[in-house]
Amino acid sequence: MRFLGNIEAKLDVKGRAFLPATFRKILQTGGEESLVLRKDVFQPCLVLYPESVWNEQMDAMRQRLNRWNKQHQQVYRQFVSEVELISLDGNGRFLIPKRYQRMAAIEQDIKFVGMGDTIEIWGIQKAEEQQMSPEEFTKSLEELMAIEE
Repeated sequence: MRFLGNIEAKLDVKGRAFLPATFRKILQTGGEESLVLRKDVFQPCLVLYPESVWNEQMDAMRQRLNRWNKQHQQVYRQFVSEVELISLDGNGRFLIPKRYQRMAAIEQDIKFVGMGDTIEIWGIQKAEEQQMSPEEFTKSLEELMAIEE
């Protein structure tokens, strides 16, 4: 599953959004029916995980964390308890609960960003604030991808 690109959308008065058709098609092709919504750990956005991707993340996390370590259990508990199971209605809409809208400073205008195996949901203003300048992006990409000789 590869979600790519970005698509602007709007929430309706009830806090529902249409999952972009291109992303819905990828989910359907992959046989995914459920999604998991979570606030991103590092950025002021939300992340939609297809259920299979979420399950892989949980398995990987559980393997790295020791059930008999208090801090590990607290981290795991906090990570998994702050999620919402999401289902699309017949029209491809889903509800973004108010508490998640507040967590990510989402108002009416949103942006879906394909991040490979997940989809980020940004408030338009926050999405613009988080963008690097073209010069910063070029420099960072060059540094990260430089081949050491």
